[in-house]
Amino acid sequence: MKKFIKIFFVACFILLVISSCKKSFLDEKVYSNYAPQTLTDSLGFEASVTGLSNLLSTWFTLDSHQGFIDAWQVGTDVAFGTAVEGAEVPFYNYTTLDATNFVGSFTWAWAYQMINNANNIITNVEKPDIVMGQANKNSIDAEAKFYRAYAYNILATLFGKVPIITQPLAAPKTDFTRSSMDSVNDLIVSDLTFSATNLPDIDNVKSNSKGKMYERPNNAMAQQLLATVYLRIGKPDLAEAQCNAIINSGKFQLITQRYGIKAGKPGDPYSDMFVYGNQRRNQGNTEAIWILEEENPNTVVGGITQNAQQRRNWGAAYYSVPGMAICDSLGGRGISRMRLSNWVLYGLYDSDDMRNSEYNLRRHFYYNDPAPAYAAKYGLPVPFDGSIDTVRFITPHITKWFQFDPNDLFGYAMIKDFVLMRLGGTYLLLAESQFKQGKLDEAAASINVLRQRAYPDYPAHGQVQSSDITMDFILDERVRELIGEENRRMTLMRTGTLVDRATRLNSNSVVNPLNGLTDKNLLLPIPQSEIDLNKDAELEQNPGY
Repeated sequence: MKKFIKIFFVACFILLVISSCKKSFLDEKVYSNYAPQTLTDSLGFEASVTGLSNLLSTWFTLDSHQGFIDAWQVGTDVAFGTAVEGAEVPFYNYTTLDATNFVGSFTWAWAYQMINNANNIITNVEKPDIVMGQANKNSIDAEAKFYRAYAYNILATLFGKVPIITQPLAAPKTDFTRSSMDSVNDLIVSDLTFSATNLPDIDNVKSNSKGKMYERPNNAMAQQLLATVYLRIGKPDLAEAQCNAIINSGKFQLITQRYGIKAGKPGDPYSDMFVYGNQRRNQGNTEAIWILEEENPNTVVGGITQNAQQRRNWGAAYYSVPGMAICDSLGGRGISRMRLSNWVLYGLYDSDDMRNSEYNLRRHFYYNDPAPAYAAKYGLPVPFDGSIDTVRFITPHITKWFQFDPNDLFGYAMIKDFVLMRLGGTYLLLAESQFKQGKLDEAAASINVLRQRAYPDYPAHGQVQSSDITMDFILDERVRELIGEENRRMTLMRTGTLVDRATRLNSNSVVNPLNGLTDKNLLLPIPQSEIDLNKDAELEQNPGY
């Protein structure tokens, strides 16, 4: 027996030595791959397109740097920062904005991840040997090109010239160069033109077991983004045509009547669009063009990517005031990392503008804690007399991000949908495109469509004339209509008005005043990390950084 065991171990040793001498022993078994995998069937393509939507969500729900979403609002004309640390600081204290800032670095990396993922879909779906119907192939191709154009438009708006990549990267690349603006814009326009032609209309987007998947790209999304691009590159006539295509499609209608789950409670048609449970098309929102849908992760696994901070950052920290309790009518718990500028609060709205109502811009607070210690104050107004912090605690704020979960009083996560495009924005783009062509009567008429909804006694109040229409007026109206929805920084960078409007309208911040804003800030610095990694070619920095 001992002899047998000895022979067995000797044999095993010899076998091990022999096998270890073979070259195949050194072959690596790949458990993950840098290179994108080849897509071959409709299920794979569908999963990959869904992945683009998931990646998009990370842009809006980033929680590791809570100031990320504030950076797109503070230091512009609409808001100032109340925090003294975080990703948003260089975007009001511009003297500290350099090529190492988190916001620019994250945006660059996120956009190129979106582009590379989209390129993988585009490259594979356009192969002639893919066995799919041509209409289905075109639809998948159009979705991927929409997301690619979306990412490139963000890059072009924020950074100017950027490298163009149209094929999926299969290995590390260290010799990127910045392409001309014309080349970047041509790619964006080409992608969106294809998307607008080949995407379904909103009533024919793909379905799953729960019904229409309205966050999937539709042709109106491509048309609205294309209109924005045409305005950025100085082609307002083409932008006007895209806006009119959406408006005349008959697929969308402005919300002018109460609807939805709070229709029988105090409110107005404008505020109804932003009630949780009312935002989606299948919930009655006929104005919605693009809604990024979020789900409660307690009921839908993977319903959100990260924990969106919009409610916390836009909402007042009223709970810090003795006698105030967190509740649904106040929208849950806010921390007010940013505050609306004095211009927005006290100089922008007419008193009878619906968008300025208490249902949309809360200006008054009342003690609501029934505890015996606060019984004497219960129901009384909280004073704005300086005894209470009116920058973060009791401060007027928008209600669009209200969302209360009684099981999460701390309110870290927010599962509210994102209204990314709606018909109100289409009319504003239309007015801008008409103004740029000198069509002042038409631009006034486009603005008046929104004002007819906003003013109860229109046209006695609220109607504008052609003589009222300027670029400043249109940008003012965008705030009235889209505050809290639009990326204000990108709008002002696109229109070249950031320096003028921010310094003129938001230089009197109570805390953290605007500092050091100059023309160089019409573009962000190219991330230094990207320049350093690009060792085999020059990735030049933007002027002034």
